[in-house]
Amino acid sequence: METTAFTSSPSFIVDCQSHLFCPEHLALMEKRDRDPIVRLRDGERCVIMGPWQRKVLPNHSDEDALLADMDANGIRWTALSPNDPGPEWFGSDGPAVAEMLNDYIAGIVAKHPDRLFGLCVLPLQDEAAAQAELDRCIKKLGMKGVLLYTNIAGRFPDEPQFRWLFHRAVELDIPLLLHPPLPITAEIVKGYEMISTLGNMFDDTIALTRIILSGILDQLPNLKLVCPHLGGTLPYIIGRMDHQVRVLKRGPKWLTRLPSEYLKMVWLDIVSPLPLAIRYAYELMGADRLLFASDRPWVSPKEILDALRSLQLPPDDEAKILGGNARKIFRL
Repeated sequence: METTAFTSSPSFIVDCQSHLFCPEHLALMEKRDRDPIVRLRDGERCVIMGPWQRKVLPNHSDEDALLADMDANGIRWTALSPNDPGPEWFGSDGPAVAEMLNDYIAGIVAKHPDRLFGLCVLPLQDEAAAQAELDRCIKKLGMKGVLLYTNIAGRFPDEPQFRWLFHRAVELDIPLLLHPPLPITAEIVKGYEMISTLGNMFDDTIALTRIILSGILDQLPNLKLVCPHLGGTLPYIIGRMDHQVRVLKRGPKWLTRLPSEYLKMVWLDIVSPLPLAIRYAYELMGADRLLFASDRPWVSPKEILDALRSLQLPPDDEAKILGGNARKIFRL
């Protein structure tokens, strides 16, 4: 048996959020004359969507670098998904873009089936194509879940035209993992380059809150829904939301529970370099509802692992967060 760092790790570690840029996708965006596009800026390749510019570094498409990071940090499995922009930003070309991205991820997973598993993206602007692509990805490509963007080119995933996906996810027993694309607040928070810092977290917050208030979790209590980045800002303000609903009687009248009770029906990944934030989520949600993730290549796995381990949680709870919960959700 090959000896790697993970074989001697005291915990079975699963990284639930890691991304690679698909080279074919980048090449497509280089040829486009409207967002999303790829251009050189100050000699560096950048993905550009309005005010949001992100550098594409050489290792952002390097599967060997990903595996080396996994080995260095004792990570047994990684949930791999493509870097955004997703298919929804490509209009009628969305189905072809989705197939391209999913084939790319599936191809890498096929080379490392004992280390990686795939999450698919869907062209949700075309329901028939999205349903067909979901079935292809889960049943033929063996993917383990769906990366669901917190806004679909400006629309929210709880809107009626997307509800079918939540029902289908329950039928297939697969998780939906929320993830921010170009955030809807990008123009508002573009000053001081705060789109990723603030905009992405606001997108997490708004999308998760809308799903909670929509009643979807009442209809589908067995839904496996994961929100990244410790739920954005929602865990921090959930008490205010409870007060609005319970005391001031604001919000949907069909809710059967307090918002904080619905929040505890979802899972949060722990992508935050602040140990105190992880501890707060742990105290609020409990160990059974947290998942280790790195958000690689944007964040180093070591940074999140160090933050978690610095809390010195009970070993059984730490083991659940590092991989035990993910093994159940993804049926690894």
